[in-house]
Amino acid sequence: MRFRHLIHVVGIILIALAAGLLLTTAVAWLYGGPDVWAFAGSTVGTAVVGLVAFKTTGLERDLTVREGYAVVSMAWVAVGVAGAVPYLLAGVISSPVAAFFESVSGFTTTGATVFSEIETLPRGVLLWRALTQWFGGMGIIVLGIAILPFLGVGGMQLFRAEVPGPKPERLAPRIRQTATLLWYVYGGLTAVQAILYLVGGLSLFEAVTHAFTTLSTGGFSPRNASIAAYDSPFVHYVTILFMYLAGVNFTLHFQALNRRPGYWKDSEWKFFTFVVLMATLIMVALNLARSDYAGLGFEPALRDSLFQVVSISTTTGFVSADYEKWTVGAQFLLLMLMFMGGMAGSTAGGMKAMRIYVLFRQGLAELKRSLHPQAVLPTWLGKKVVRDATLLRIMAFALFFIGLFVGGAFVMTLLGHDLVTAVGASAASIGNIGPGLGDVGAVDNFGWMGPVSHLVLIFLMLAGRLEIFTVLVLFHPDLWRRYGRKSRARGDAARQVRQAEFKDKRIRLTPPGRET
Repeated sequence: MRFRHLIHVVGIILIALAAGLLLTTAVAWLYGGPDVWAFAGSTVGTAVVGLVAFKTTGLERDLTVREGYAVVSMAWVAVGVAGAVPYLLAGVISSPVAAFFESVSGFTTTGATVFSEIETLPRGVLLWRALTQWFGGMGIIVLGIAILPFLGVGGMQLFRAEVPGPKPERLAPRIRQTATLLWYVYGGLTAVQAILYLVGGLSLFEAVTHAFTTLSTGGFSPRNASIAAYDSPFVHYVTILFMYLAGVNFTLHFQALNRRPGYWKDSEWKFFTFVVLMATLIMVALNLARSDYAGLGFEPALRDSLFQVVSISTTTGFVSADYEKWTVGAQFLLLMLMFMGGMAGSTAGGMKAMRIYVLFRQGLAELKRSLHPQAVLPTWLGKKVVRDATLLRIMAFALFFIGLFVGGAFVMTLLGHDLVTAVGASAASIGNIGPGLGDVGAVDNFGWMGPVSHLVLIFLMLAGRLEIFTVLVLFHPDLWRRYGRKSRARGDAARQVRQAEFKDKRIRLTPPGRET
């Protein structure tokens, strides 16, 4: 493990983050807020630390797989710390752990907040909360690869370690081109949504901040009541549409923009859309049976049901109604959607619809194999057979995901939280959703919790955003093991033997007269 390489890349990411802080400083100055000097100081401090880390270290060659995992985890912790500084300097949060919680919640697009009165915060703070989610939605490493060419060294290792999903997809031969195209689609959809919000009557500031936190499936809002503060069906349906688009694989959006739409050919998209529609129909039926919706008619029940189903399934966390007043069956359905999340390659959290779909197909195959023990029954994903290695990795991910959820809920109960709150907080954190159940429900916040509870949930948020393995491998001794000269020599000798065997095999398989 070459720690100077880790520090070098983290320095680059901090320099990029300083640009976002500079933009926030400018907005705070335009609005004449009291937080302008807090952001100015944070900008200078982050830029200086990033430049020192970048200039005093360097890269000799491509990053290894081990270094890729370590860099991604270190970068996310570093931006979480840097993002917490403005909250402390502005005086809106007094506890360093609570500020770190708010920052990590933003960058991981979880949307859990420690603030109880959001509308009293300065505009700079509100914009910074939205920007942290927008940066974290597509990924800070993907952002770095896209805007900083010299981060292309080892870029694929970083891309694989950060991008959500069982297997990240390339949109172009070079990984930097893929990252750039993803950010073009991401930024374009954000701009379109902001324009539609302006048409719907929102102010420029609220339109931009809500667009930032919708496409990132983050859920931070400059309003205490979230989207419920706007009594406008148009605003609600625009939010529903873009939450859904954010929960869909961005590769499909890129193909559609290139006049090659393939949504209906994608098995994961069909499964994800089917689950959303069926959950909405069930939720509508449950809500229409309640007295408070009976007098309002079908459309409000449909809108609120569709809004919450899409918001929770895409792990956005916006609310248009207090779903804790809904039936227990409706709350349980939302809890199940928290675990599924959106599609692989989207900005949503959760286990991802692809993994749930593959596990479901594998379960059916095993059921059939019980009746036909000698049958060969591969698991299909569309027209492709899921390889055994991929299937085992998906099973391991599901095991770790559920294990972390159960472990997190258990620790929260040990810290004195009731069972419903502990389960809701753990599910909301590991799934990067934000609002949970109990005392952290739709209209509640996390500010009343103690520092230890915040640290537990911070770990779950990072683990959920970085797809579990990227965080858990940090605790594996092989990641940090230093290899001496003898180990490197043995590795080089073994590599030379494999290359010689491969070359010999190519020569033996080449027809006479065509040796190379």
